[in-house]
Amino acid sequence: MGKYWKYIYVLFFIFLFFNLITDSPDKKVERKQNEIKFSDFVDKAKKGELESIVIKGDIVEGTLKSSKDNNDKNSDENGEKSESKKFTSKVIFYPRLLDILEEKAIPTEIKIDEVSGITFTKIIDIFVSLLWIVMIIFIFRSLKSDKFSIGKTNIKMFTSDMQKVRFSDVLGADEAKQEVAEIVDFLSDPTKYSRLGAKIPKGVLLVGAPGTGKTLLAKAIAGEAGVPFFSTSGSEFVEMFVGVGASRVRALFEQAKKSAPCLVFIDEIDAVGRHRGSGYGGGNDEREQTLNQLLVEMDGFETNAGIIIIAATNRVDVLDDALLRPGRFDRQVYIDLPDLKGREAILKKYINEVDILSDVDIASVARGTPGFSGAELANLVNEAAIIAARKNKKKISQDDFEYARDKILMGLEHKSRTMSPAELKNTAYHEAGHALCSVLLPEVDPIHKATIVPRGQALGLVQQLPERDKVSVNITEIRSNIAVALAGRISEETFFGKDKITTGASSDIQAATKYARNSVVFWGLSPKVGTVYYGEREKYPISEETSREIDLEVKRMIDEGYKLAKSTISKHKTTLEKLAKALLEYETLTGDEVRAIVKGKKIKLTKKIDVAKNRIERISTLPLTTKKKIKQEEKKK
Repeated sequence: MGKYWKYIYVLFFIFLFFNLITDSPDKKVERKQNEIKFSDFVDKAKKGELESIVIKGDIVEGTLKSSKDNNDKNSDENGEKSESKKFTSKVIFYPRLLDILEEKAIPTEIKIDEVSGITFTKIIDIFVSLLWIVMIIFIFRSLKSDKFSIGKTNIKMFTSDMQKVRFSDVLGADEAKQEVAEIVDFLSDPTKYSRLGAKIPKGVLLVGAPGTGKTLLAKAIAGEAGVPFFSTSGSEFVEMFVGVGASRVRALFEQAKKSAPCLVFIDEIDAVGRHRGSGYGGGNDEREQTLNQLLVEMDGFETNAGIIIIAATNRVDVLDDALLRPGRFDRQVYIDLPDLKGREAILKKYINEVDILSDVDIASVARGTPGFSGAELANLVNEAAIIAARKNKKKISQDDFEYARDKILMGLEHKSRTMSPAELKNTAYHEAGHALCSVLLPEVDPIHKATIVPRGQALGLVQQLPERDKVSVNITEIRSNIAVALAGRISEETFFGKDKITTGASSDIQAATKYARNSVVFWGLSPKVGTVYYGEREKYPISEETSREIDLEVKRMIDEGYKLAKSTISKHKTTLEKLAKALLEYETLTGDEVRAIVKGKKIKLTKKIDVAKNRIERISTLPLTTKKKIKQEEKKK
């Protein structure tokens, strides 16, 4: 029957169209009954029996005056006057008609714009009506389409045969997998728990930094259990129309109940689950109504109904407390950034998908990527492949991985950046100061690379890589790191004087200040301020006196680090000069090469790049006199 509706619509609109362009049947009958001959119309006009007329093209419409005779015919039996009678007539050419009407003072109205048949006004009415018809058709069709399905969610359903992800695909999150393993067991065999009266959590909240694999873990749970998997996002429930989000929540749970046992995954739930009362509109805005409906629906099905809600967020601190109470998302699974072992496993997974040389040290790449998430490690492998392809290599080498990591962490090399000889020498001594203190000071992460090639916003850098993942630091390590950060500025001051120090140490000063301030306000490592938390001053206001004490303690720790770096550089001034000259000659030194120079070993450094050529290219925009000086220096060497 549905396919015939469109023909019914067409017939209805055709009828409506003809009804608009033609007079109604009732109007035609009325006009026929009141019509008089033109001669009678003229005769009544001459006798003055017309009360008023309206001339519309070739049609005359008017009313007759009430008739009066000697027998008082104008009154009925009750003595009331008879009503005026309407009439119509067709006008033919009669030159004296207007003179007669004027002579008898008959009110006359002439409507020139109206003609018989389809009038201009009717055409406008037809056009407007057609617009309304088109709009109504569009609305009805849109309501049937997906983009205007107001009460439906844009939910993706994956059946058990579509689920290819397993726990073995989730790497670097062993503890999280153990935490959710019982959910898989429950979905696979619910009676195992229900017969003992055990209750499985209704909701599981996956918490972790972006890229740690929260969505992947949720898919793996469904894949291991072999149940349908519904995937949606918190933003799908938030609309501008109040009530739409709540309707979509109801539709989601109705669909899930039909496919139970199943998993419902809501990504970025903080889009809809934020604290109530924090937005505009009080408790009546769309987001809060949607959250209320979500809370009700989670209480609306039995624990053993076979529906488990899994949500993911990296902002658990903004979620409403009602979401986190027992009975809703009462289990929180934290997915941390992968450790060294996890990073190595993730790298092996992605490296197996590309061609690499046999001498690539995956463990070294993993050690050089602390703090990388799984998504960032995948990006690292992809960047290395792109770099190797750009160089027309057949396989990816260790250098490609190193370059890709440096590019991600610090930006591209700026080989074309203009640097004068003085700036280049200053940068070399600056980075040599960092490198020297990195080797000599206690409990500092091993140096991995020192370079004076500009990268990102830095003119040069010294890179350190930890030997293991760290969860805490001690006071000695903090003091040494502050000294390493300030060593570049101190080296400039020692070899070029206070009047020649540059602004290149701005990021170093920020790093040193951050170490010192965190030690005082967060970590309680200041004996004078004490073990008190002063981190969030907007939540925990502090007095002016305490604030001053904090500033003094930060300054004291900075001064201690400054003195430590200065004494170290003063004692090993000759070694620092050797490092600076090696950087000027080779531009980049590995950690092993730096440590060998500091220890005084005689080693033969091999040029990895044509340093002289690159340096000339980098200063190609300098004045000719400066270029000549540089070329002369290169020839002397």
